Amino acid sequence: MSGVTLDTVIKRYGNTQVIHGIDLDVQDGEFCVFVGPSGCGKSTLLRMVAGLEETTEGTIHIGARDVTRLDPSDRGVSMVFQTYALYPHMTVEENMGFGLKMTGHPSSEIKSKVAEASRILKLDDYLKRKPKALSGGQRQRVAIGRAIVRGPEVFLFDEPLSNLDAELRVEMRVEIARLHKEIGATMIYVTHDQVEAMTLADKIVVLRSGRIEQVGAPMELYRDPDNRFVAGFIGSPSMNFIRGTVQGTEVVSNGLAHAVPKTGSAQDGQEVLIGLRPEHLTLKPGSSHRVDLTESLGGVSYVHLIGPDGEKIIVEERGDHRSSIGDQVDLVVDPDHMYLFDAASELRVR
Repeated sequence: MSGVTLDTVIKRYGNTQVIHGIDLDVQDGEFCVFVGPSGCGKSTLLRMVAGLEETTEGTIHIGARDVTRLDPSDRGVSMVFQTYALYPHMTVEENMGFGLKMTGHPSSEIKSKVAEASRILKLDDYLKRKPKALSGGQRQRVAIGRAIVRGPEVFLFDEPLSNLDAELRVEMRVEIARLHKEIGATMIYVTHDQVEAMTLADKIVVLRSGRIEQVGAPMELYRDPDNRFVAGFIGSPSMNFIRGTVQGTEVVSNGLAHAVPKTGSAQDGQEVLIGLRPEHLTLKPGSSHRVDLTESLGGVSYVHLIGPDGEKIIVEERGDHRSSIGDQVDLVVDPDHMYLFDAASELRVR
């Protein structure tokens, strides 16, 4: 297996630049997830690593090899797409071994590698079936098995769970995590779903408009975001943001029941955004906020509030007492879990 290094990678379509000088190191055996909203460049970047998109400037290395100008077949990668792309007239076994058959591998070697991939993915009972007789999750496992059989240096996944229903997505997330643990391969995975990113990744790369906003371990990004975009993107439900002003040693906002001690390098008079995660807020009887909606998920409820300036805030509630629509409440803020962002630049005030 090998790591992947991107050095000042740029992609242009004519005069339009969509990837802006990406520098990134994915270590050997690491599970790296590219995450971001639609159109941020994550799939384009993955396809550049695969060789399906030409790199305009910069270099891409897989291990010690410069693969920037190599054909996809010479890069030592296997890619799993959103669509399964299985041959309908072939059995599962034939689909998984077809790539090796086309490159002239001996039938005994193909059979051995297909058997090993089938064992890993628990496909032994389906080897003689054709794709139409499989569920969506089983078809995606076959597509992953086809990638395993090739024995690549790097696995590339382009939103592989997008076509599955919610239950199958959870099941396949577990399968992919288990696969990574068992074979220890370098994997790069693209998704717009930050829950997938948080549960699968060793390293998350948050992208926006063709640029990296922040790179780090899942909990590092969750606990220590560099800017408002990352803070709002990582975490579900997303972080609440309330406008405030630094006044002396406090940050004051009409949206808070009380002033919150300031932190870091905030300057007196500075306009800031106060970042508050739903699980770090509690409610008490009051008058500053009105309960507009509640979402009960059993063990937890999400309470949607309307503040005095019309701002919308989500609070997580647990336990036996839950708020009801129309209740008047005040927010109680834990100062140790408050984030400040400059209102103009949206960068973190540390």
